[in-house]
Amino acid sequence: MNSLILRRFVALRVAACAVLLLCCVASATRAQQPEQDEVIDVESRLVRLNIGVADRKGQPITNLTAADFVVYEDGAAQKITSFEPVTTPFSVVLLLDLSGSTQGFRQTLKQSAIRFLDALAPGDRIAVVVFNREARTLVEFTSDRRKIAYAIEIAEGRTPQTELYGALQYSLKQLARETNRRKAIVVMTDGVDTSISRLDRQAAAAATTPEQAASSVKLDADARLPNVLNMADRQGVTIYPLALPSGDIKRIREPNLIQVAVYTAARGRLETLTTRTGGRIHDIRRLEDMGRLYAEVAADMRTLYSISYQPTSSATPPARGTWRPIRIEVTTRTGLLARTREGYFAR
Repeated sequence: MNSLILRRFVALRVAACAVLLLCCVASATRAQQPEQDEVIDVESRLVRLNIGVADRKGQPITNLTAADFVVYEDGAAQKITSFEPVTTPFSVVLLLDLSGSTQGFRQTLKQSAIRFLDALAPGDRIAVVVFNREARTLVEFTSDRRKIAYAIEIAEGRTPQTELYGALQYSLKQLARETNRRKAIVVMTDGVDTSISRLDRQAAAAATTPEQAASSVKLDADARLPNVLNMADRQGVTIYPLALPSGDIKRIREPNLIQVAVYTAARGRLETLTTRTGGRIHDIRRLEDMGRLYAEVAADMRTLYSISYQPTSSATPPARGTWRPIRIEVTTRTGLLARTREGYFAR
């Protein structure tokens, strides 16, 4: 009898261990699988917009209310579910290129970034992210300006690679932790991403004219740009590039066809980022202008309203991947122009 009990006990222990092993393997397998992008039904998702309003002279208008705006998606008026005035704080990622190409003006870069902090509103929360071959956070989101300034001052990096779009995705993941706050990314870059530019060179290899070189590259041929745009869409993040002069093809004397392709595509992607997110490109013509341009970005952010709405339409719900154009009108005052992102793709 004792022998039978012992055999049954051993069998039960073996079975229990097998079940435990299977559970561990299944858990490890799930952990190794890449995260899937969240698929959101266009009829249930919340669309967030940052909106700038100016008069015909370009002067910002900062005293409007929700009742002054009408939002149209695909031509249909939408019900505004939330409205935030221009005084509402932002969460901002200050994204700095610390690749080898910025080594020669690193001190100017740091001083300009610190000047940007001084121009932000007291309630804004800032995270500092630096990138070259990879992105890393120097300071988590905080309103402690001294802590942020110190981190910028001691930041270093010399690796030649510039993985811009990987750094943008990284920054958007950091912003996702800031829940329902208004959000922006300010990135100093020439727009040339090391990995994507390799693909651009391959695409332009057979070109025989500058026109062919420029048109041979498809901006969304690599998934990194669409991924950044989709992530920014979901959170309503506005992206402001400060474009370094090193990314300007006009500054290269007698550029070859590959350079034409790479630099034209890099600029086109920056323009796509701003068009889709409602930001603006600020071109750095001279390095000594960098601090002033950072201050201009901060001033622009302080003139933005934020509106959210739940997409509704009497028409059939749009298919996945359908472009949803957005238009904003200020209906209570004449002569005002509203600026926001042009739309998004339904998911």
